[in-house]
Amino acid sequence: GVLGSGDFARSLAIRLVCSGFKVVVGSRNPKRKAGLFPSAAEVTFQAEAVKKTDVIFVAVFREHYSTLCDLADVLAGKILVDVSNNTEINHHKESNAEYLASLFPACTVVKGFNVVSAWTLQSGARDGNKQVLICSNNQEAKRTVAEIAQVMGFTPVDMGCMSSACEIENIPLRLLPAWKIPIFLALGLFLCFFTYNLVRQVIHPYIREQKNKFYKIPVEVVNTTLPCVAYVMLSLVYLPGVLAACSQLYYGTKYRRFPDWLDQWLQHRKQIGLLSFFCAALHAVYSLCLPMRRSHRYQLIETAVKQ
Repeated sequence: GVLGSGDFARSLAIRLVCSGFKVVVGSRNPKRKAGLFPSAAEVTFQAEAVKKTDVIFVAVFREHYSTLCDLADVLAGKILVDVSNNTEINHHKESNAEYLASLFPACTVVKGFNVVSAWTLQSGARDGNKQVLICSNNQEAKRTVAEIAQVMGFTPVDMGCMSSACEIENIPLRLLPAWKIPIFLALGLFLCFFTYNLVRQVIHPYIREQKNKFYKIPVEVVNTTLPCVAYVMLSLVYLPGVLAACSQLYYGTKYRRFPDWLDQWLQHRKQIGLLSFFCAALHAVYSLCLPMRRSHRYQLIETAVKQ
C-alpha cells in the first residue's frame, strides 16, 4: 500500500508495479489522482487501501501525519514504512519515524527509502545498485522491507534500531554542507590569485609605463588565475593524507582519532579535487579562446595596413 499521491508516491507505485507487486494507493481524492498512477495500481480512498494491504508506505509530509489518526484502528498491526525527510538537519527533536511511531503505537514503523529520489525509483535497473538504508526496532519488519527493496532492485542496508532514523533522515541534507567549505576555499583562492595577476599584468604596467592592458582582464588574467587555483587545490587533496600518515607514525598507532580540523579536511578531499578539476577544465576552455582573440587582432591590423 502507498498512502499519498505526490511525485514520490507516484514513482514508488510505478517501481513496485514494475517489480511485480500488487499496489493499492490511498488518496483523499482518488478520482482526481487515479490518472497519475499506472493502470495496474488500484487507487482508492485511504481507509480502503489500508484494509487491503499489510505493508504501507507512508508518502506524506510529517505535518500531515495527524490526518491519518482517524485510521489508527485500521492500521493496527500493519507495517508502516516512513519515507519522509526534513528541510533542515535536526529540524525536530525526534525523527519523523519516531514521531510516526508515537502516533501509531499499535503499528510497526520502519524507516527506509528516504535516501532514494523519485527519479531513481523511475529509472529502473540503471540504478539497481542504489542502497536503501533501513532501521526499525522490529527485526521481522526490517526483513520484510529489505526483501521488498531487493525485489525492486535496490541493496538494503540494516542501520539498526529506530534511534538511527534521525541520522538516516539527515543524509540527504548533507550534500550542500559538504560543498560549502570547498566552494568558499576555491573562491578565496581565485580572488587572491586574480588580484595578484591583475596588479602584476595590468595595474603595474599602467602605473609605471602608462601602458593600457585592461583588455587582458576578461581572458588572459582569468586564464592565468585558473591553473594557479587548480594546482593549489590539487595539492590540498593530497596534503591531508600525508599529514594523517605523519600523525600515525608520530603516535605509533592508526587507532588514534585525528584532530577535528584534519578530520574535516580529509572528509572534504573529494569535493576539493572535483573543484580543482573544474578549474583546470575552465583553463582549457580559456586557452582555446586566446588564439581566436589574437587572430581577430591580426585581421584588424591587416585591414588597417591595406587601408
